[in-house]
Amino acid sequence: MRLLPAFGLLFLTTALPLAAQTLNLPVQAVQGSVSPVRTQQYETVAQPDKVDSTTQATDLKFKRDPYDRMTVPVRVAGHGPYRFLIDTGADRTAISADLARQLRLGERSGTILHSVTGVSRIETANVPTLDITAKQVRNVDAALLNSEHMGADGILGLDSLRSQRILFDFKKQMLTIVPAEAYVRDDKDTIVVTARVRNGRLILTQARAENTPVTLIVDTGAQVSIGNEALRKRLSRGSMKRTGQVELQSVTGEKLMGEYTIVRELTVGGLTIKKLPIVFADSHAFKRLGLNEQPALMLGMNALRSFDRVSIDFARKKLKVVLPEEGLLINRAVALR
Repeated sequence: MRLLPAFGLLFLTTALPLAAQTLNLPVQAVQGSVSPVRTQQYETVAQPDKVDSTTQATDLKFKRDPYDRMTVPVRVAGHGPYRFLIDTGADRTAISADLARQLRLGERSGTILHSVTGVSRIETANVPTLDITAKQVRNVDAALLNSEHMGADGILGLDSLRSQRILFDFKKQMLTIVPAEAYVRDDKDTIVVTARVRNGRLILTQARAENTPVTLIVDTGAQVSIGNEALRKRLSRGSMKRTGQVELQSVTGEKLMGEYTIVRELTVGGLTIKKLPIVFADSHAFKRLGLNEQPALMLGMNALRSFDRVSIDFARKKLKVVLPEEGLLINRAVALR
């Protein structure tokens, strides 16, 4: 049994009847059997101010945390820098509750958090500025979470990154942030996969896992790729081998078991990923995205790191990847390392 922290999806609705709002936030692990949570329809919270689209590209040196995820230096309200995880599966940014107290961040509000493991009551705080090198995002309504459960000082969600194009260069260990309107020349070996956006997340629908149609959610905050129960049932009809149980831990500290296995082949667009390790869990996140009844998979860092470069463009709904040199020689198939 191994403990696998992994970000998935986290949703917040207000705990205060006079402050109607709906927030979507990250969670540190996609976990378990959770009954669907009935929610009301609330007004959408105003988005943080957009990053100036005329800004030039910014390069950041990222680090790998103990669980193979990526962290970058971020200044919070003029202080820092602090280490933040990058999570394209999260609609909202989160920061450590201890850091918020240290920086005396105000405008607190009580909120109900709908995570993959259940429902929790938490607080949010207004972050006046987040500086990602030359990029500044203002007026961020961030969730306050435990740094030990996050494994970092905070999490950069889509509210801090959605107006940008994000390029991960795993060979150089560099993250490049480019305004969505800026033109960037693609490498000649780039493979482009067209996607759609659901609840702010990049969704790939033209994919197959061992010849089973599957919907993919691109999630850079997840250490391991996570499949839902519908996918597990479909693949169980074939020759899929179960390799054991693993324990997953959420960003709220809750834990539960998942079923670990290897998918022999995952194809999407012009890509083929072979021998992909995944964990099956009946995640409430899939229910909230309306993907619990059909085969679906959160494509985590164990899959994305098999490429040399990955570009995520939310504005144009594109996922672009460059294969390792050896992969180009084998029908564009990538064997996970």
